Amino acid sequence: MGKPKEPSPSKLLMSLIFSNDDVLERSLHDLRQAFGEIDFMSARFPFDFTDYYEKEMGGPLFRHFITFERLISMASLPDIKKTTNHLEGLSASPEGKRRINIDPGYLCLEHMILATTKSYTHRPFLRDGIYADLTLIYRGKSFQPLEWTYPDYRQEEMISLFNQLRQRYADALRERNADPC
Repeated sequence: MGKPKEPSPSKLLMSLIFSNDDVLERSLHDLRQAFGEIDFMSARFPFDFTDYYEKEMGGPLFRHFITFERLISMASLPDIKKTTNHLEGLSASPEGKRRINIDPGYLCLEHMILATTKSYTHRPFLRDGIYADLTLIYRGKSFQPLEWTYPDYRQEEMISLFNQLRQRYADALRERNADPC
């Protein structure tokens, strides 16, 4: 019989989709207040694989990925998603339209999970209306997309970025485990 144990803490990752730099800066401030220091921010990528958000958020749209210094419990993902939904609301237009989309998730050695409020066959329910979207798995020394992985997350440039973030995470775990405190 297997004995239950808690997994290692994971790396908090977020995708930020926006069109206005002022909204981005305000949201980065709010995210630091909520989750601590940001230890990585990607280059700015055009967000042009879909026009899903343009009616609500305008355009052109851009994306940054960020990660945070503090490692998190995987079990905290629903609370994090609820917090990011709240922060999206704080930056909404007076008409209630979002001006930033904040998609939190976590990265660990085995996979990358995004939090979502939308149910689907590959999205197990976590709690409080939040589902886990298994986005990438780590196999053969690289992250691999799955049949349902969003097209932009399948791109070689993105896979390379997530592999680099995984290596940074693995280094942080080693340092943490070597710390005698």
